[in-house]
Amino acid sequence: MLLATALLIIGLLLVVYSADRLVFAASLLCRSLGVPPLIIGMTVVGIGTSLPEILVATAAALHGQADLALGTALGSNITNILLILGLAALLHPFYVHSGVLRRELPIMLLVSALAGVFFYDGALSRLDGSVLLCMAAAYIWLIVKVARIAERKGNDSLTREQQAELPREGSRPVAFLWLGVALIIMPMATQIVIDNATVLANSFGISELTVGLTFIAIGTSLPELATAIAGARKGEDDIAIGNIIGSNIYNIAIVPGLTALLAPGDINPLLFTRDYGVTLLVSVIFALLCWRRARHIGKRAGAGLLCGFVVWMAMLFWLSPRLTG
Repeated sequence: MLLATALLIIGLLLVVYSADRLVFAASLLCRSLGVPPLIIGMTVVGIGTSLPEILVATAAALHGQADLALGTALGSNITNILLILGLAALLHPFYVHSGVLRRELPIMLLVSALAGVFFYDGALSRLDGSVLLCMAAAYIWLIVKVARIAERKGNDSLTREQQAELPREGSRPVAFLWLGVALIIMPMATQIVIDNATVLANSFGISELTVGLTFIAIGTSLPELATAIAGARKGEDDIAIGNIIGSNIYNIAIVPGLTALLAPGDINPLLFTRDYGVTLLVSVIFALLCWRRARHIGKRAGAGLLCGFVVWMAMLFWLSPRLTG
């Protein structure tokens, strides 16, 4: 069990590292091809925060482990808000300035609500998956359009912060080198994660759904944690909040969408009755915190979010053996 735990941690770190290198390489290539920085920031970098979840979930779906894939998606969304935003808010209160972010929040809630429609009947079909992926594509198109308008006005902090964080140095050969490294590490790392997640599930007597909601979700959320803490230290509040919003939208749309295409069929009933409800609830709480007149997420709110995460983890491990969830 200790060996499986160690290998799982190593695998998750390798997944996160390879995803980071892939985003870095893609950003350099896009810049060298003349793609506007705004487009790179809103698409390549935006999706990059959810890339670990997408990689692990895709590998799980290919192995027929839909519960592990879907648990990773919902667990990551819960972890992003309760754990990561909570920790970051304790370090540095967040202020939401960006108009782009305030437009993204309703989209996050809408996509989360629509995903529940597909989970409700206890099964995912390839048609469900196609619709979810189309929702993700529509979100990318819409947010790029909104960001372009904000950029022309020159008054949106999110677009400025994102473009400032893009890599500015590096040649095309360097980009291809890192691309090759990432593509070599990724399949090995995801296989390590899937294999050892299965071992841990059997060892602890819990389901793959619970493993995805806990161990895998926390591990694949490391990029959001790093971004949130870095944003708190630099005072880049909007980019930290924006990454959480974007990541949650991609997680709830792309991961179930790919899972439905690769492994259609029945899903664990607890996914809707327990886990989806918590995901939607914390998403609404997150939106309300950002929409308040003060637009301020302070230490008190951060402490409340962290307490919610502890309760969520305790509930999972207390209920899972009893409900075989």
